[in-house]
Amino acid sequence: MRLTPDEMVFWQHGFLKLNATIVFTWGLMFALAVGSKLITRKLSTGLERSRWQNLLEIVVTAIEKQIEDVGLRDPKKYLGFLGTLFLFVATASLCTVIPGYEPPTGSLSTTAALALCVFVAVPLFGIADQGMGGYFKSYVEPTFIMLPFNIISEVSRTLALAVRLFGNMMSGAMIIAILLTITPFIFPIVMTVLGLLTGMVQAYIFSILAAVYIAAATRTRRPEPEPAPKT
Repeated sequence: MRLTPDEMVFWQHGFLKLNATIVFTWGLMFALAVGSKLITRKLSTGLERSRWQNLLEIVVTAIEKQIEDVGLRDPKKYLGFLGTLFLFVATASLCTVIPGYEPPTGSLSTTAALALCVFVAVPLFGIADQGMGGYFKSYVEPTFIMLPFNIISEVSRTLALAVRLFGNMMSGAMIIAILLTITPFIFPIVMTVLGLLTGMVQAYIFSILAAVYIAAATRTRRPEPEPAPKT
């Protein structure tokens, strides 16, 4: 039983290695890129719309609503990044119904790359919202003594993102594989559905945590409504 898709090697020459993680990651990105191009090539603004456009609008609206609920003022500004994270992790899990496919999120290298994307995006969004000085000033608030602790917090939460997603995806795949080995004629469908549900939950958690980190970096606050004048 393979613990991660890294152990499935398709080609190797010396230290160069082409494993399942690389193949499935790039294949998944290619499928998402082609799929998005095909779905969005004939968008309609009229009353008659295709089923794919309706599905796309439902997904986009749901993601925007979740981003707004986290506390980010302009959801469309962060939709591209956070939506891509969610769709990649979710699609990686949904494709497990394909025979021979193993989700690349079951490899620590993939989850570490996703976490690094969040690590880079957080200060970029923070600087874009507050400026260079305003963002880095938050590292020394309320006193300069907090600087090392804030830096450690940035690094530790990036590691936590990578390890959490990797651990949950790998453990779920291992449990399903063990149960299917023990009782191959009883649990296949149930465990497959459970694996899909687990993958969707992990995609949601990962994207929401990324949104929370960005919201903390941009320090967005919803304006409080002005009190009505007393009559």
